[in-house]
Amino acid sequence: MDFKELGLRAELVHAVETLGFQSPMPIQEKAIPTLLAGESDFVGLAQTGTGKTGAFGLPLIQQVDPGLSHPQGIVICPTRELCLQITNDLTAFAANLRQIRIAPVYGGACISTQIRQIRRGAQIIVATPGRLIDLINRKAVSLSRISVAVLDEADEMLNMGFQEDINAILNKMPEERRVWLFSATMPEGVAAISRNYLTNPVKVTVGGRNRGAKNIAHTCYVIHEKNRYQGLKRIIDFTPDIFGLVFCRTRKETQTVAESLMQDGYQAEALHGDLSQSQRDYVMRKFRQKTIRILVATDVAARGLDVEDISHVIHHRLPDEPEVYTHRSGRTARAGKSGESVALVNAKEVYRVRRLEKQGDIRFTFGKIPAGRDICKKRLFSMVEKIVQTDDHPAEIEEYLPAVYAALEGLDKEALIRRIVSEEFTRLLEYYRHAEDINVRTRSEKRPASKDYKRADRRTDKRPDRKKSRINGKKSQRFFINVGRLDKINEGTIVRWLCDKSGIRSGMIGEIALKREFSFFEVDGSAAGRVLSAVKNAKIDGRQVQVREVGAKKNNSFGGDTPRKKRAGSSYSARPSA
Repeated sequence: MDFKELGLRAELVHAVETLGFQSPMPIQEKAIPTLLAGESDFVGLAQTGTGKTGAFGLPLIQQVDPGLSHPQGIVICPTRELCLQITNDLTAFAANLRQIRIAPVYGGACISTQIRQIRRGAQIIVATPGRLIDLINRKAVSLSRISVAVLDEADEMLNMGFQEDINAILNKMPEERRVWLFSATMPEGVAAISRNYLTNPVKVTVGGRNRGAKNIAHTCYVIHEKNRYQGLKRIIDFTPDIFGLVFCRTRKETQTVAESLMQDGYQAEALHGDLSQSQRDYVMRKFRQKTIRILVATDVAARGLDVEDISHVIHHRLPDEPEVYTHRSGRTARAGKSGESVALVNAKEVYRVRRLEKQGDIRFTFGKIPAGRDICKKRLFSMVEKIVQTDDHPAEIEEYLPAVYAALEGLDKEALIRRIVSEEFTRLLEYYRHAEDINVRTRSEKRPASKDYKRADRRTDKRPDRKKSRINGKKSQRFFINVGRLDKINEGTIVRWLCDKSGIRSGMIGEIALKREFSFFEVDGSAAGRVLSAVKNAKIDGRQVQVREVGAKKNNSFGGDTPRKKRAGSSYSARPSA
């Protein structure tokens, strides 16, 4: 099928073909005919990079009346970068329709300029929620005659806290407007928008709900925590032509990793919320131009990032939510290309990988961090392959060649090759000469070969006895947490969660008392403040939890499996109200 068969007008087909697209992508093939019919609301589930902008942008442009000079269609998206990218794409699609005007509105830019663009007769507005609300409050834009509203990256907008803004924006539009909702995943918040604001929508899914794209290879490397950065470096070194995105969980970690890479000679930069808009634009411009090859970013800073040809997404630390992993990985393998998603985990984090496999319909390959010798060999032969495949010298260097030939005249072929290799690889060879194996050995590798060796019965699930506090004798702090056995958690879940979130050692965690709907745990008093700060607004297995300090344990308090009944005047409740 080609674009002509979808029902698009000739000007749009010509523009798309000029851009180099010969046939529609799956989401475009399924969505465009339905949206052109203009009779129903629409929900499209597809990963980032699968052609969603064309799926909604082409029919949106076709349905605009160029003779009218008021906003008729609006596209709402989460970030400035995505807003500009969508605007550029729509402008390219409408290249042969000169009367179509498209105005981007987003924070961090002059609002007066944006107001002027709208008042000049923009029929399509591409907006971030916060700036659009600002314009509505200033009465600089009216949504009373909007016929189509597009919510792009709806799940990301909810993750960024735009739920109330989206509700307010949709409520400003006429009831007869159509809503086209596009999202990579379908969490409850997105489903609620669909229920509340869409009427009998047509639903199209490409690639499966909450699932990773099939053209992404997922690889996991298990390393010791102390070797996490070394593991990252080896993966980069083993991939000579990498153009990659490295995800970290915090701004501080992002900056630290990026600075370490730069100090070690890599073309890298950091992208996080502490950067000013001008700094962010500068970094993104360098990354798009491939002046830098490695962008180290937080999830929030990378939202809406749209860069072609990213070969690798590396998870320096895995996220808590499968949807976040899906979004991260979707930065590679765009427009039908293949890509790689690489996770670095320590032994205690392997359970996260298993959970992603189960919840995200993903299959990981467990790999080995390359040895130094393998890295040197890979890079050497990569250089040789480039030399072999390089076309004969361009005419521009012809005048310099006689002098080069004369300078190298005394060297035979073998000597010349040795010197080239030495010049290129001396530093790398020296660095990895005595490099140790940093892979974590698996249980099967550690297991004795003796036939008399018998594996412990897993069903006993033996763990350190935490019913008796391991931090007795030290000052400890007791905490309440609103999850219990009903939430399918055990002591190990809480220990791993606390260590991962706050960075404390398991030895600083004392008694854990699991109840039916809630639990208690103790930590070393010196770590209490850090723990409470780290777990604020955190989740366990996707569920929002509440943690608060409680007094010392009493023999008669909360001894059963159910919380005591709420007394008059008491503020206690085992679970937060919904």
